[in-house]
Amino acid sequence: MGKQSLMNAQIKAGVWQGDLVGAGENTPQVQVTHLGVALEGVTCTHDGTHDVWRLTVPIPPTLINDGVQTFLVRDADGTTLAQFSIVAGEPLADDLRAEIALLRGELELLKKAFRQHCNET
Repeated sequence: MGKQSLMNAQIKAGVWQGDLVGAGENTPQVQVTHLGVALEGVTCTHDGTHDVWRLTVPIPPTLINDGVQTFLVRDADGTTLAQFSIVAGEPLADDLRAEIALLRGELELLKKAFRQHCNET
């Protein structure tokens, strides 16, 4: 079996989907976990013509909480194929504003140094 990879991943209507490529002809054994607990209802369906399997993961509403929730997609060997995160909540907005303010400050320093360099050369 070749190297497996996930492509075209997206979340739509509470369901994460991705195309698993390189898994071969047998149904791949894939597990999706959140904080070490396996999610129920994960399915793999073959597209019928290519070496592509559609991986479908329903996201339980009980796992959508404030902060960052990260999910790991692993094969039977335990190799992480992908991860996806859901970011939600009011406290997060403050973190993002602080991060943007920090990036703006660093950008201003870079602009100042670049202008000084251009003036000196």
